[in-house]
Amino acid sequence: ALSGILTVGGTILGTSRDKPNKMPVGDQTMDMTSVILETYQKHHLDALVCLGGGGTQKNAYHLSQHGMNVITLPKTIDNDVWGTDSTFGFDTALGIATEAIDRLHSTAHSHHRIIVVEIMGHNAGWLALGAGIAGGADVILVPEIPYDIDVVAEAIRRRQRRGSNFSIVAVSEGALSRQDAKALEKAQAAVDKAEKKSERKEAKAKLKELESNRKNHTMRVAQQLEELTGLEARMTILGHLQRGGTPSAADRLLATRLGTACAHYVNKEIFGVMVAARGEETEAMPLQDVVGKRKLVPVDHPWVKTARNIGVCMGD
Repeated sequence: ALSGILTVGGTILGTSRDKPNKMPVGDQTMDMTSVILETYQKHHLDALVCLGGGGTQKNAYHLSQHGMNVITLPKTIDNDVWGTDSTFGFDTALGIATEAIDRLHSTAHSHHRIIVVEIMGHNAGWLALGAGIAGGADVILVPEIPYDIDVVAEAIRRRQRRGSNFSIVAVSEGALSRQDAKALEKAQAAVDKAEKKSERKEAKAKLKELESNRKNHTMRVAQQLEELTGLEARMTILGHLQRGGTPSAADRLLATRLGTACAHYVNKEIFGVMVAARGEETEAMPLQDVVGKRKLVPVDHPWVKTARNIGVCMGD
């Protein structure tokens, strides 16, 4: 039954973004945990194996707390699941984003343009950072390092003075300017501090408005750089192109390693854990240690140091 699926990307069994305890039913939101548990027991299932990112880990933990035998594997192109060295899906997306940057170099060079390429990563910048380094981007902007647009513009102007009249800017979709980062931090603090229900509602609305304004962030970066440098700027959003295609060899190897380890843990009746990659070994990480956390790019990470050492502007 599993023959031939190693080369296939996507989610073969289908997927859902619904939360067991907050599922839309008609015009209502209901807790369907008991119904899920009833179905699980009805079919005499031995275990539920869940593949996904942070949301999946959280929902799996919820189900495990209600008596289901649950085990998870870390699958996301964002590479931001806590407790594992890497997630499968990341390497494939990294290759796609790197190739896209490769292809954009020629048009940027030919027409003396700034090409701003948006790469997935709402909270974590692993994908933009890795693809930016591998693809030879001149500027890399990630959520973990708030940027100053004037610093970015000056880096591009320095390239102009050296005779390079084009630049590639790799931007995480969740990258923030210093000004926006401070505003969001202040809005979040207001939510946390609010005591009255009305105050909390108002603070949440303000936070939601600020987060909504981030949607056209990459376009604003392109417009600002065009105004500040005098170079024509163009924007490219890779979007869901990064999520598809044939899995890379590294992802196939990682998924196979974690999958076989998962089967071993199920056989040993070890549940309530995520199968994590730790070096060349695997480890059963308790889900309670994984949920509610996110693996972000440390500002002193070796990849960040490498980028700076080769002259990449990180916006700060």
